[in-house]
Amino acid sequence: MDGQGEARLPEIFFYHLETRPLARALPDLLERSLKRGWRAVVQAGDKERLGELDMALWTYDDAGFLPHGTAEDGHSARQPVYLTQQTDNPNGAAIRFLTHGAEAGEIGGYERVVYLFEAADPAAMDWARAEWKRLRGEGADITYWRQDPSGRWAKQG
Repeated sequence: MDGQGEARLPEIFFYHLETRPLARALPDLLERSLKRGWRAVVQAGDKERLGELDMALWTYDDAGFLPHGTAEDGHSARQPVYLTQQTDNPNGAAIRFLTHGAEAGEIGGYERVVYLFEAADPAAMDWARAEWKRLRGEGADITYWRQDPSGRWAKQG
């Protein structure tokens, strides 16, 4: 809460994926978050996408995996990375990643909220544009990142 009794908005980042798909980009972003000492929630817009992300976090690196789980796995509060379709935050995450049209719900309790969307997916692009407009209308401070041809993130605004 700020001095006026209003909840402050977290940092809002939009990540525009152009060269690497979500299943390849998300693990890197999650690793960075965990190195900061943050727990993370990843929210997908549908069950199929959630399953794809779950599999990607187990298999993206031959040398290891990202520790994570879902409500079905149990022990939600102990998961460093929690995957969901809901707006819950059972692991006390500091950062929330939103994908595939997920509805954010209340975001005031996070340090950072990250929207991830692929340029090749018209529905994801429409979702990101609508969320950008909505959040701007609420006075959010938004940073826009876009992948360069090598897959590195370049800050655009």
